[in-house]
Amino acid sequence: MTTLDIYDVDCVVAGAGVIGIAIARALAMTGREVWLLEKNAHIGEETSARNSEVIHAGIYYDHGSLKAYHCVRGKALLYQYCADRGVPHRRCGKLIVAATDDEVPRLAGIADRAARNGVDDLRPLTAAEALEMEPELNVKAALWSPSTGIVDSHALMLALLGDAEAHGTTTALRAPITGGALGTDGRITLEIMGDEPLRLRARTFVNAAGLWSSKLMHTIDGLPSPPELSLVKGNYFRLARKAPFSTLIYPVPKDGGLGVHLTLDMGGQAKFGPDTEWLGSNDPAQIDYAVSADRRGAFADAIRQYWPAITKADLVPAYTGVRPKLAGAAYPDFRIDGPDDHGLGPHVFLHGIESPGLTSCLSIASDVADMLTQHQL
Repeated sequence: MTTLDIYDVDCVVAGAGVIGIAIARALAMTGREVWLLEKNAHIGEETSARNSEVIHAGIYYDHGSLKAYHCVRGKALLYQYCADRGVPHRRCGKLIVAATDDEVPRLAGIADRAARNGVDDLRPLTAAEALEMEPELNVKAALWSPSTGIVDSHALMLALLGDAEAHGTTTALRAPITGGALGTDGRITLEIMGDEPLRLRARTFVNAAGLWSSKLMHTIDGLPSPPELSLVKGNYFRLARKAPFSTLIYPVPKDGGLGVHLTLDMGGQAKFGPDTEWLGSNDPAQIDYAVSADRRGAFADAIRQYWPAITKADLVPAYTGVRPKLAGAAYPDFRIDGPDDHGLGPHVFLHGIESPGLTSCLSIASDVADMLTQHQL
């Protein structure tokens, strides 16, 4: 540690993606003094800005998992928040499409899992019913999810940050945590470099660093060993012509992901992705965010299964995102370690917060604030 002056503060939240901002907001609204630290020059530059911007219904996740719980609860909270705060969003619905006869039986399993998760509005469709909604599909049968939607993730983050700062949150950008230590009193001292180097001694520390969550744990002496993350890159291509669809189109999921699906943004622009590209390195500093343009042919082949009219020339490289999956499982859960898990005091460490993290942000933030409030009692 350096000789920088130390400032005693109440709460530090590391990571100003949508999860960190939502947690800072929730803590500040309970009256806590909050510092929100972000190593980048802007909020939400990584996972929060590089995804499909879908409000998920809660269909695919294991019953009883944190993903299922936070997605279903978070969906309702997010729709209400967006309506109250004027955040652009649209409840456009989603079709899960069985494009071949052998995929049709799998729809029943998807519907059953959704029902066990509390998704009570999923409806099976015949091919004729699906084609009435979207005539250009190749479809044998489908599921209709009316509560799936889309949101402007950047507008959402700005609204959440506005709430947090209105309740006293201090936001520091270009403020990477480069060292630290857990003290015998349970407080965590953090060394922060960047534009204005300083040290903060926090009564409460929340690690919401996303792709960097495990690396950050290693940076701070005295914290438990973090789980290993597997970084998974997803490429996105946009459609170079007007989309003939008004809903989101998803194939039957396989291969550790939801497949190359079609989503829409608030302006009606269609994009496809993500695919699943397991990275050789789990170091977020080594991520290459360039779109792998040579995957265009594979994208076109995958999309053609449910939309025969697509051509390779229709696809234009758009952007990529990287998902911080917990290593060791194809469909890992979120991991949220609170005071009762690690026994080190009023701190929370979040790992593996990938999809449906955007949908779940308000639910996760509420639970983190609750567990820290309960620890104070």
